[in-house]
Amino acid sequence: MHLNMLKCKIHRATVTHAELNYEGSIAIDGNLLDAAGMREYEQIHAWNISNGERFVTYALRAEEGSGIISVNGSAARRVSTGDLLIIAAFAGLSEAELAKYQPDLVYVDADNRITHTNHSIPKQAA
Repeated sequence: MHLNMLKCKIHRATVTHAELNYEGSIAIDGNLLDAAGMREYEQIHAWNISNGERFVTYALRAEEGSGIISVNGSAARRVSTGDLLIIAAFAGLSEAELAKYQPDLVYVDADNRITHTNHSIPKQAA
């Protein structure tokens, strides 16, 4: 059996561009892609914290250090510049792989610069 597990995420990335007339995808600063372990053309899920919209597309590499998070094509209708996104990718893992499994979590500031990384999400308190 394979389980679909969170592979990685970029938490609270700020949308810098919404380009409706561009081939669909999200262009992501290459430094963020590398830190999260996301690959160009990998399927990603995006959850808009600012308005509740959710969509699936694929990642494109933007210039390293640019801070770019550009939501393109039809997905551009689901965001506005300045919105906050969680961008995540998933992987199918076997039971054996789960023994060593840890997601790569990347946290960014308002300029999409990495503030810290982690491999677990703190337990939610009541």
